[in-house]
Amino acid sequence: MALFDYFPNYVWNLSVAIAVESGGQLGEIIDMCRPLREAAEKGEDVGTAAFLAQWVKVADALVELAAEDEVKGRLLSAGAKLKRASLYYQVAERMQGQGRPGRELTYAKALRSFTRGTEFAKDGVSRVEIPFEGRTLSALWCAAPGEGARPAVIYCNGLDSTKEMLWFSWLPRELAARGVSTLCVDQPGTGEALRLQGLAATPESERWASAWVDWLEKRADVDAKRIGMTGISLGGHYAPRAVAFEPRFASGAVWGANHNWAEVQQKRLKREGENPVPHYWAHVMWVFGAKDLDDFLAKSGGMHLNGVMERIKVPFLVTHGAKDRQIGVEYAHQSYDQLVNSPRRELKLFTEREGGVEHVGADNMSFGRDYIADWFAETLGGRTS
Repeated sequence: MALFDYFPNYVWNLSVAIAVESGGQLGEIIDMCRPLREAAEKGEDVGTAAFLAQWVKVADALVELAAEDEVKGRLLSAGAKLKRASLYYQVAERMQGQGRPGRELTYAKALRSFTRGTEFAKDGVSRVEIPFEGRTLSALWCAAPGEGARPAVIYCNGLDSTKEMLWFSWLPRELAARGVSTLCVDQPGTGEALRLQGLAATPESERWASAWVDWLEKRADVDAKRIGMTGISLGGHYAPRAVAFEPRFASGAVWGANHNWAEVQQKRLKREGENPVPHYWAHVMWVFGAKDLDDFLAKSGGMHLNGVMERIKVPFLVTHGAKDRQIGVEYAHQSYDQLVNSPRRELKLFTEREGGVEHVGADNMSFGRDYIADWFAETLGGRTS
């Protein structure tokens, strides 16, 4: 399997794949992309303003159509349109360089559309907040159906995703079907934490992960002895690090290994491997609150899991796409090999036999989310049938 190869560069195709896998309508996606073919020929950075304009145009139209549904009392139909609008706004926003015109407005539209869309559709997702180091962290709480205290999983972003995009990955839906609740978090350096609170990324993920465990422990519908953590993409650094240093986690998993992200940056300086977003170096400097490239490399220089994975003493799953063009498959083997103190460790490489071979299964996310959902059901006491 491969990405939907519509554009002549990987980064733009990745955005299309995100939209397809997150519930976008193919006809709408083609309508948005068709006018952009010529712009994409000029490289991954040039033409992103045109990308924003086309995707926002369709998203705005969906918001207008949803308003017409709302007037007629057709809230389920309105909700479906608003959720797609939010998805398209988010995909367009993540393609923009920091400070580019329209980015802040587009993000605001994405949040508003998501909130209203999920409320109208009665999706059972609610926005929650906690104080953190003088600021505020936000998340989406997705409670599994049922009574009593149930297991829960903290699900964190990668470098360029948001809590809403985590929800659109449909992993929370699959976990809920297995009796496991999900908390999709915007950790420092991502989503609202970065854009609205000014919280830059920190390699020490246990700082914010532990704050969310504190929140979960206070809930009557959560079994504090059955809390897990997972992360997608750069979450392949954040989740293992948190599980290693926060003893209250009972299980962990990664959707894409990221064993040595510091080393990956050195490879990207040499133009080895693909970038996840346009304007890459400006993006990572923004995420880490770095004043220049040297400052970013210093801030991220310790982002590896050597000496960390050995600290994990609970079940842990490492998944990776066999043809990941961003993060080499060797990093999955490194993370797995160092899980020497985990009582149950597993390495799952997604191959062409099933699909999900690209970075975090961007070519087909169904296999990754099912596998990870089953893992947590088995290790936290959910159900798989």
